[in-house]
Amino acid sequence: MRYMHTRRQAFGSAAGSSNSGGDNDPMSGVANLFDLGLVFIVGLIFTLFSAYHLQDLFNEESEMTILKKSKNGEMEVITKNKEKIEARKVTEKQARGRGERLGTAYRLEDGSMVYVPDK
Repeated sequence: MRYMHTRRQAFGSAAGSSNSGGDNDPMSGVANLFDLGLVFIVGLIFTLFSAYHLQDLFNEESEMTILKKSKNGEMEVITKNKEKIEARKVTEKQARGRGERLGTAYRLEDGSMVYVPDK
């Protein structure tokens, strides 16, 4: 009987105490929400890189070109040639000028494009 009495007393004093940092702390779940947010952000970044095939940005031997167009019509060409990344803004002045006609490009019904040079 003496053993059960001390056990009850110890259990009762811990459960009734307001200083115990166990289940009574309302802020104990905030740390878990922060960790969950970090996992969500990393997963979102990984998904975006996979969806847009941007893994080539980290490959030293890859070459790629990205064309961006803003809402006001300005265009920017981002070119990655192995280890060198270059960004150029395209304006109307750069797009205009003198030159010669090289040929005609046609878009076929299946979406592919064909270039026919002028002779």
